[in-house]
Amino acid sequence: DRAGRPVRGSRAGPVMRLLSLEVTNYRNIASARLEPGRELTVICGNNGQGKTNLLESVYMLAMGRSFRTRFDRELIGFGCDSAEILADVVSHEREQTVRILLRSGVRKQITVNSVKKTASELGETLNVVLFCPDDLNLIKEGAAARRRLMDNAISQIRPRYAEYLSQFNKFYESKTRILKDWREKPSLLDTLDEFSDGMCRTSAQLIRYRASFAARLADEAAPIHSEFSSADEKLGIEYSTVSAVKDPTASAKEIFYDLCDHMEAHRRAELDSGQCLSGAHKDDLIISINGKNARSFASQGQTRTAALSIKLAEREIYLDETGEYPILLLDDVLSELDTKRQEFVLNRIGGGQTLITCCEDEGISRRTGGKVLHVGNGRIG
Repeated sequence: DRAGRPVRGSRAGPVMRLLSLEVTNYRNIASARLEPGRELTVICGNNGQGKTNLLESVYMLAMGRSFRTRFDRELIGFGCDSAEILADVVSHEREQTVRILLRSGVRKQITVNSVKKTASELGETLNVVLFCPDDLNLIKEGAAARRRLMDNAISQIRPRYAEYLSQFNKFYESKTRILKDWREKPSLLDTLDEFSDGMCRTSAQLIRYRASFAARLADEAAPIHSEFSSADEKLGIEYSTVSAVKDPTASAKEIFYDLCDHMEAHRRAELDSGQCLSGAHKDDLIISINGKNARSFASQGQTRTAALSIKLAEREIYLDETGEYPILLLDDVLSELDTKRQEFVLNRIGGGQTLITCCEDEGISRRTGGKVLHVGNGRIG
């Protein structure tokens, strides 16, 4: 049964799976090989032994980058010149081999079935949803955390989005440098309009993608949250962008003109403040519970329930988009939850493959029947 065992709250469908993983000289893992269970695998061990490093390497297979650092050199084991992640996966009813080679001072090499790929193309082969303790603070954190949620999700299902995001970041960084340094070097202002235009063009594309994703996230998360809270609470998610954008679902051309008007109106303010005041970096998701802003008014329990619902909704979006559940990575998140929320999560993760890291294995393996792997000193025992 390719769909796995149906459970409450999951929808049957083909299963995207990690068949095997080999990791060499990756952080504290000198050499390790694992074959996860078809549905659930519990990776247990004390803190600092390498559990999260294994999950991070799986995340790399889908995203081409770490979720913990911007610098690939930090992923190479101490005293080593290179690191490798090699995996056999099943996706879209095809068995494929993904290889990522990291070398000091050299651009990382990514291949799928020995064919070179970019990081943004990996989403065509493998998708993951990561849920870690930091995500429990998704609601209370600043807007950057919620933009990161959108960026990570959309990049996997829309490769063009990752390209637009990369372009936007370059325009944003260049324009920011100009705004900070133009007083010492006025000639920098000669290129300001070029970078402003680039920011408007790429922002228009990002805004369209984000508005569409936010609407789907709201549709998927609301019923999950209602079930989670026994229908006592209503979760709302609304996309927020630059005020001048009249319709974030309009054509990129219309949004571009709105952004240009906003940027021109704030040109003097940008020069005075040294900051970019218009663009997709101002976006946010406004999350509410029973009509009240969750960031301001929700309790810790409510914000955790909302965050869980949003991450589980992300998983459903992948299923709708690709026809397969993504691999779900739960990094030590269950230890942060009370028994009720633990049970809800465990009851919702059927239908796909899940890897869970934790310090204790007995309780989770007994409750789930999942395969258990022990990690110590960077080795799987």
